[in-house]
Amino acid sequence: MDIGTIHSIWTVLLFVCFIGIVLWAYSKRQKPRFEEAANLIFADEEKDSATREKDRSKEA
Repeated sequence: MDIGTIHSIWTVLLFVCFIGIVLWAYSKRQKPRFEEAANLIFADEEKDSATREKDRSKEA
């Protein structure tokens, strides 16, 4: 086995891993999980605004 064959096998393995990751990332089963993760930053804003409204009602 020469170095060219080893590089070819390595390239094919990496390509198969890449295709596997792409299929996993774009599968319909993962979509709800990724959408929830994408909206996590907005959950903090909702909590902050709810806390601010609660503080304002206490002051009044």
